[in-house]
Amino acid sequence: LDTLEKWVTEIFSEIPNNGLPKPSFGHLTQPFDTPEFHKLYRVVPIRKVHSLTITWALPPQEQYYRVKPLHYISWLVGHEGKGSVLSFLRKKFWALALYGGNGETGFEQNSTYSIFSISVTLTDEGYKHFYEVAHVVFQYVKMLQRRGPDQRQVIWEEIQKIEANEFHYQEQTDPVDYVENLCENMQLFKKEDFLTGDQLLFEYKPEV
Repeated sequence: LDTLEKWVTEIFSEIPNNGLPKPSFGHLTQPFDTPEFHKLYRVVPIRKVHSLTITWALPPQEQYYRVKPLHYISWLVGHEGKGSVLSFLRKKFWALALYGGNGETGFEQNSTYSIFSISVTLTDEGYKHFYEVAHVVFQYVKMLQRRGPDQRQVIWEEIQKIEANEFHYQEQTDPVDYVENLCENMQLFKKEDFLTGDQLLFEYKPEV
């Protein structure tokens, strides 16, 4: 560590600090509040696959990185057990897989907006009923909204433990990729969270 610290000091200490604050684009609110965004787009795929993707533009989430509310929601949406969206759609033979989520860092983690998407891989039969599939997804999201998170701290704590285990037992990554990831984190999180801010859940706040 002493040697590494010496190298970092030699290589990077001469980089000038311009003393400017981190730029914010928070005044550019609702970037997707346009007629073009509230539409259904059909795209012909290159390979033979049917996929339905529903995308929401949300307020920026960077301030909530210790809570990760979208990670919590994506966990519930992506659940595959009894009573889940995917379980229901599979019984109808309409879907093969479902994924919901938001990139927690990088381009998705900015001061203007966040994107939350739910993507469903459809069967041929599901493609014929994609309107019904979309309706089921919206029904499920509405149910989560109506029930609220107040009684779901157990689920949040379960997610927290799983993410902590994955963090502690993760495989060693390429050093260059690791350093690049840390540099990104330095632009997003507090100093004490540079190593963990993009992976761990720290605080349960149902109001968020």
